[in-house]
Amino acid sequence: MRIVRYSLDGRTGVGALVGDVVHDLLEVELGAVVGRLSELTLLAPCDPSTIVCAGSNYAGQIIEKGRPWPQQPSLFLKSPNAITGLDASIRHPAEVQRLEYEGELAVVIGRTARNVPATRAADFILGYTCANDVTADDWRADGQWARAKSADTFCPLGPWIETDISDPSALQITTRLAGQVVQSAPTSEMVFGVGELLAFVTRWITLEPGDVLLTGSPAGVGPMKPGDVVEVEISGIGTLRNTVIDGGATRFARASGAVDGHYLR
Repeated sequence: MRIVRYSLDGRTGVGALVGDVVHDLLEVELGAVVGRLSELTLLAPCDPSTIVCAGSNYAGQIIEKGRPWPQQPSLFLKSPNAITGLDASIRHPAEVQRLEYEGELAVVIGRTARNVPATRAADFILGYTCANDVTADDWRADGQWARAKSADTFCPLGPWIETDISDPSALQITTRLAGQVVQSAPTSEMVFGVGELLAFVTRWITLEPGDVLLTGSPAGVGPMKPGDVVEVEISGIGTLRNTVIDGGATRFARASGAVDGHYLR
C-alpha cells in the first residue's frame, strides 16, 4: 500500500494511493475516493516529532571520504521544522556557501518502538519513503550541526510511504541533480542495516508512530545551488523531487497538514 498525506480544497487528510486514485484511509481500510493524484497536493507523507539520522553508513561514502570504518552507528538529529514534501522548495540560506544533497532511505515508524530487537524491526515499521538529508556543509564544518541539518526545508520526504517493502537491503538509491545521476548505490551497501539501526536507536530513544529514521547516504554527496532540481529515486518506492530556491525568496510556510488522532498525526 502507498500511504499519502494530501491537501485538497482547503482540507488535509491521509489516504491510500491505488493506481492514480487516492482513497481516504480509515486506519487499515480504504474509504471514499478523494480524487486523482493530479488533483491533489501531496504533503510530506508523515509528520514526525523525532527524526533520527545515521551518518557514514554506506561503504562507498566511507571509502570516498577516507573515514575510519564505524564500530557502531553514528547518530544525529534533525528538527521537525525541516520537514517538507514532494515538489516543495529547498531554501538555500544566503549565508551558506555549500548546500549539499544527501539521498537516503527513510524508515517510518508504525508503532511505539523501545528496545526493539533487530530481528523484530519489521514489526515496528509502517513503511519506507525517500528522503533528502539537506546539509549546510560550512555550518557543519564550524560545529553548528543543529543549524546545518535542521534549517527550514532541510528534510524533504516523499512522495509517499510504501508499506510493501519486504527487504530494505534490496533497494537501489539514485540521486539526480539537474537531470544528471550523482549518487547510485544499492542499500545493501549499508554498514548497519535497518534492523541494526532501529535496535541501536531504540535502546535510548523511544520512537513513536510517524517518527522517522534516516539510514545514511551513499557516495557522491555534493553541492546544490538555487535553480537546481534534485531528485531522490528509490526502487520500489518512487521519486522525491524538489527545487532549490534562493534563501531570500518569500519565507517558506510549513504545511504540516496534521490529521488529529491519526497514527500519522
